[in-house]
Parts: sequence; C-alpha cells; structure tokens
Amino acid sequence: MKISFENPDKVNGLLTLTVETADFQERVEKTLKNYRKKANVPGFRPGMVPMGMIKKQFGEAVKAEEINKLIGEEIYKYINDNKIKMLGEPLASETQEPVDLSKDAPYEFKFDIAVAPEFKVSLTGRDKIDYYTIKVDDELVNRQIDMFASRAGHYDKVEEYQAYEMLKGDLRELDENGNTKEGGITVEAAVLMPEYIKAEDQKKLFENAKLGDIITFNPKKAYPESDVEVSSLLKVTKEEAANITADFSYQITEISRFVKAEINQELFDSVYGKDEVKDEESFRKKIAEGLSAQLVNDGDYKFLVDLRKHLEDKVGALTFPDALLKRIMLNNNKERGEKFVEENYEQSIKELTWHLIREQLVEANGIKIDDNDIRETAKEAARAQFAQYGMTNIPEEYIDNYANDMMKKKEYVDSLVDRSIDRKLTATLKNVVKLVQKEATLDEFNEMMKGE
Repeated sequence: MKISFENPDKVNGLLTLTVETADFQERVEKTLKNYRKKANVPGFRPGMVPMGMIKKQFGEAVKAEEINKLIGEEIYKYINDNKIKMLGEPLASETQEPVDLSKDAPYEFKFDIAVAPEFKVSLTGRDKIDYYTIKVDDELVNRQIDMFASRAGHYDKVEEYQAYEMLKGDLRELDENGNTKEGGITVEAAVLMPEYIKAEDQKKLFENAKLGDIITFNPKKAYPESDVEVSSLLKVTKEEAANITADFSYQITEISRFVKAEINQELFDSVYGKDEVKDEESFRKKIAEGLSAQLVNDGDYKFLVDLRKHLEDKVGALTFPDALLKRIMLNNNKERGEKFVEENYEQSIKELTWHLIREQLVEANGIKIDDNDIRETAKEAARAQFAQYGMTNIPEEYIDNYANDMMKKKEYVDSLVDRSIDRKLTATLKNVVKLVQKEATLDEFNEMMKGE
C-alpha cells in the first residue's frame, strides 16, 4: 500500500492511500472461507457450499468490509509511526472522488487530518502563581458544629406554633357561608409549614396558633403564583388546583418543633466514634483539623485554575484548522446541527488548547498514574461526598468498597483518571513555580471561585 501525507500549513493534513489488490486479496479470501464454513445453503452440507457461490453472494460486501478495515488500520499505524498529533478522527476528504469497488484496483482514498498546532510550554521558578490557604477560623468551626447538631437533631411535639415549625392537621373546604362544604375537598393529616406561605396576610393567620386551633385560610391566596403547591397541599391535580378559590379550615392536630442536638458526648461520639473526643475543646480542634485537610483540596483546585489561566496567556492564541474541526464537531453532533457547532466551537477550542498544554506538562514532568492512584482519587471523592452530609466517622473498609464500586463503573473511570492526573500534576508543579502565598476566609474564597 502506498501512503502519502501533505501538511503544507502544519495544521491541515491530507492523507492519501492507494490500495492495490495484493493489499486486501488474502484478507478477503480468508473471510470468504470462514463464510463458507458457516454458510447454511439448502442442498449443501455445512462447509461444502461451492466457493463460486459464496463469492457471488458475499464477495462484494466482504471486499468492501475488508478494505474499510485495512484503511482504518493503516491510517492509525501511519499516524502513530510518524508521530502525527492528530485532533479528532480522520474525515473523508472533500476532494475525494467516488470509488467504484466493482472495478479492479488500485483504489485511491483521501482523508483530511486535523493536526495539532506546534508550540512549546514550560514552567520555572520565575512563573509566579497565587496559592490560597483557607482560614479555619472560629466562625467556620461554629458553622460545622451547627451542621453536626442539626443533622443529629430531632422533632419535639409542642403545644404552640413558632416560625419554621411543622404543622399537621385536617383540611376541609368551606362554602360561601363558612361552613364545611358538602362533598368538598377534605385532606386529613395535611402537612403545612406556614413560614413558607408566600402571602403575608395568610401567613399571619397562623401566628401563635395552638394545638387544636382551627385556622381559616385560602390556599389560592396563600400561594398565588404556584398551583403546584396548592395541588400538593390539597391532593388534587395541578389543573384542578387552578380553579380552586374557596377558603379552607385547618384544624391543627400536631405541632412539631425541630430541636438541634446538644453539644455533648453523645454528639461527639456520633461524629467521630465512641470516646474519640472527650470535650468541646477537643471537638473543635478535631473539626478544625478535618476542615483544614479538606480545604487543601480547594486550594489546590484554585491553584490549577490559576495555573491554567497563566499558561493560556503565556501560550497565546494558537492556530487551529477551524473549518476541519467544525466538520469533525458536526460529524460527532449530527442531531444537534450546525447552530450547535457555531455556538460551542469557541469554548471547545479553549478546552482543546488547555488539553494540549496539559499533555505537554504531563509528559515533561513524567506524570504517570496506576490503579492505586485512581483508587486513592476515588477514596478522596468518597470522603468528600460523605463529608458534605456531616459523615466523618466512616470506616476505612466502607470507603474502600465505595471506591472499588466507583472504579467498576465506566461513567466514573474517565473522570477519576483525569482527576488522578491533575492531583499528581498539581503536587509536582507546586514545587516548580514560585507560590505567592495568600490567605482567605471560606466566604472570600467561594466568592473568588464564582464563575470558575
């Protein structure tokens, strides 16, 4: 097979393959012999069908299939052997003439190849990047304690309603005279949180309400902009709720008050395990240590974000084969059409630029990952997820099992690999560039990260 590659402007490549009969004949014959072994033709024993009949029935299709396979193999072999940095997939060239495989070889196939732009990126101690340490102050520790206390809290039954408490009661539709409507809507044990009523005049009706009180209110007026809330309360369809304007009586049968857990040994044990923490001072210290460890990851993430911006500015605008890349993008998003391509192309180029920069950094710094790295990343993700729900006392065995399950799911693996590379790359580059140490509160940090 003859292969040639033209790349005059360095980013648009044209790969031409000339296929001779000798390139595919043996493959076709072998495939047809396998067809013969399996062919079920009336009047012939398996494997005894005349080859002429097999060729007549399957020959052209097999020839096309084998040539297609051969071309694919040879393209990628040539790309790899010649270290061509291809972007996306090869596309049949717009200059390709129709190929009639019913005629004798040779056949000529042309493919457009998008080639990555050539550039060099490097980092030294002269590159300055901000590195933020998030302060674990008393306010942050207090927030965490409040979260733990809330998650370990409970509901008490009380006699008098206060803001944000939950009511349970019986709802009955009233007629124009204020009496229970015969055949009207009735809902027993309807749950209501008056604090979330939208209309202030309707909300006030529940102020200082007591167990057993009967409150008359209007659900439609209470939630003037949401038929969904009305339908949920009255157990009717959204369409039915739209036409309900009547007043309802609500007899309170239960008032539930949420009570946060006390800051005591029981809470300490629930968070960190039996007798791991003995007093509030140790509890606060333990919380601060945990938060500091978690927030290092946040600092590392911002470092990588800032490093990316620094390198993108350093590299500047690169030249890409825009027309070809748009064709590739459209080919991969046929159902979304050209409008999608135009709207998203600029962002895709931005991501592609960072991908190429990152590739160079990974290679230059010898970054390699294995299953252990991926597993550690999965465990880190598991701990972070549990921490969001205040679950800090998770046995290591449980974390391991959770991580192993993540690694078995294809939808997680790619992101775990990427994250593992980023972790190693971040750790390495923090020792290469000059870190400009800065400090911020969590609120200040979160404000900086908006939009990132």
